Amino acid sequence: MNYETRNIRNVAIMGHSGEGKTSLCEAILFNAKATDRLGKILDGNTVMDFDEQEIAKKLSISLSVANCEFNGKKFNLMDVPGFYDFEGEGIQALSAADSAIIVLGPWGTVSVGCEKAIESCEKSKIPMMVFINQVDKENANVLKTTQALQEMYGTKVAVISLPILEGPKMVGYVTVVEKKAYRFNNGDPKEIDVPADMIDEMNRIYATLTEVAAENDEELFDKFMEGVELTQEEVILGLKLGFKMGTTIPVMAGSAYTNSGVIALMAEMVKVLPSPLVHQNDLRETSKGSDVPCEVWIDGQVSLKVFKTIADPFVGKLNVFKVMTGTLKSGMILVNHTNEKTEKVGQLLILKGKKQYPVEKLVAGDIGALAKLQYTNTGDTLAEIGNEVKYSSIVFPQPVISMAVGAVKSGEEEKVIQGLYRLLEEDITFQLVKSKETAEMLICGMGETHIEIICKKLKTKFGVEAQLSNPKIPYRESIKKIVEAEGKHKKQSGGHGQYGHCKIRFEPCEEDFVFASEVVGGSVPKQYIPAIEKGLQESLKKGVLAGYPVVGLKAVVYDGSYHDVDSSEMAFKLAASNAFKDGLANAKPVLLEPVMSVKITVPENYMGDILGDMNKRRGRILGMEADENKQVIMAESPQSEMFKYATDLRSITQGRGIFSMEFARYEEVPQQIADKLAKSRNAENKD
Repeated sequence: MNYETRNIRNVAIMGHSGEGKTSLCEAILFNAKATDRLGKILDGNTVMDFDEQEIAKKLSISLSVANCEFNGKKFNLMDVPGFYDFEGEGIQALSAADSAIIVLGPWGTVSVGCEKAIESCEKSKIPMMVFINQVDKENANVLKTTQALQEMYGTKVAVISLPILEGPKMVGYVTVVEKKAYRFNNGDPKEIDVPADMIDEMNRIYATLTEVAAENDEELFDKFMEGVELTQEEVILGLKLGFKMGTTIPVMAGSAYTNSGVIALMAEMVKVLPSPLVHQNDLRETSKGSDVPCEVWIDGQVSLKVFKTIADPFVGKLNVFKVMTGTLKSGMILVNHTNEKTEKVGQLLILKGKKQYPVEKLVAGDIGALAKLQYTNTGDTLAEIGNEVKYSSIVFPQPVISMAVGAVKSGEEEKVIQGLYRLLEEDITFQLVKSKETAEMLICGMGETHIEIICKKLKTKFGVEAQLSNPKIPYRESIKKIVEAEGKHKKQSGGHGQYGHCKIRFEPCEEDFVFASEVVGGSVPKQYIPAIEKGLQESLKKGVLAGYPVVGLKAVVYDGSYHDVDSSEMAFKLAASNAFKDGLANAKPVLLEPVMSVKITVPENYMGDILGDMNKRRGRILGMEADENKQVIMAESPQSEMFKYATDLRSITQGRGIFSMEFARYEEVPQQIADKLAKSRNAENKD
């Protein structure tokens, strides 16, 4: 069917992992008759979780898209993974969504995933609703859960419906604003009297809703403050205004798994969720170079923004996009304004999980997909020739954990790297870099699970298996004492011999390496001085303690001797190398380790645990400052102590803490640790 922009609803389904986002998508698709069965995660037959890893782990790991029609509106649903490691998928979804449904468990608390989703929606200015799911589970407590929401978000929270429960089973619901009750009757709600034991709670919540509605409109607020009772229509108007402005979060409840209360939610989605015409969550760059708020233009030239890329070993790349302006049709020629390459639009597709359906056109605000775009990736802007618009890029968080990656089977290293580069096309929240320090190939991601999933995708999609290990720490060696050393290389084996002799003073210094000559009187001819420097530079690659590169060294050649016939550049290079070994061994050599500058942001109540944990990591706290309702801790810690900090921080803070880390400097390793490192390293070198 062809849809007008005003009838499209682009909805991100968000929340904590395991609280029923995918199940809610399944129920919505089923109720809209887009599927003929209600898929179950446990059965591995859902529309949205179709990847092998998702089915095996029973966990969403990638953003998936599906569409359906209900009451004349087209829903483009985006099922967002709730696990911490996949937050990049949520960022992609919110770059295309015009509203969000946040799924919350009924356990009497606000989960971390719900907190983060609300925070993300507020940051992106996305209006949102909360659906309290699994109300028919044992120990479910909807009332306590709504109270927890109200304690955290105050008058923003607007409970607009209450479930009617008989034992653990949801049999109907009460609409608080209309003060009506409905009982499920073969899938269709039938109006009944409000249960007597729910009247007081309904009236209490209605009074709260009246206050919430009044706060969203100046005229309504004045009326409320004068003690005039707001009409039902005025309450609805105030709530809708608040929802549109992001100052009101409507809350409903139900059970996606049993499809209870989902049709009522869908009816509200039709009534209150904005079309793409209303919401503006992007910036566009004009031909004049200025940034202005994005508007979805129905008419005019075509432009679109790619927000998701899927890498398929058989089909190739599939780019998922939102049409921002105009009407997109097959055969059009578009310019990628991110890299100024030209692309031809092939068959237009709409998605329902892994299934693809061809369509003739897509209007402004709609979501679709294109295969075989040669130069296009996530975040790119495509537009008709002459339309110079460019949309703001999608900003992803930096990776927080790195692992060295190789191949399980010898000889497949190149295949592993090539496969990972292909996967980078669909997941740009991980990085693949070669360490200049250790020459290892590093895979950097958002957490251990993230990297694990990437490697499993590599195996299933490209048939090669990666091997992960902790990255090598780029230790360094230096000296603390000034010493003089003599290096001599003398060899006679018939014909010309080899002779080089130099005296070198080694000193600690601030720079990595400094070379100077104080030779006078020609004891070492000038033509051999560069050879001495070269011999020292080559020796710097391997120190005397544990074979790590040497830094902070000044070498001054001040004397030596030569032979008219037997001296050569090679002989003086070798003499310098001998002086280096002898000199550094007597110059109080020390092991240096990289120290990282760390910025940790956590809620106030986790401060004690964070400080204690940093102390265990040989960390130093440099300072603290408040940032809204959180604390920012500035610290330093050795790199060797920070390998799995992303995982540990999430464990300590229940996922509420974030951190960033960058190299600060090198510092001397404590002697006890240095001795162990040297012993271990020397044993490796012998092997």
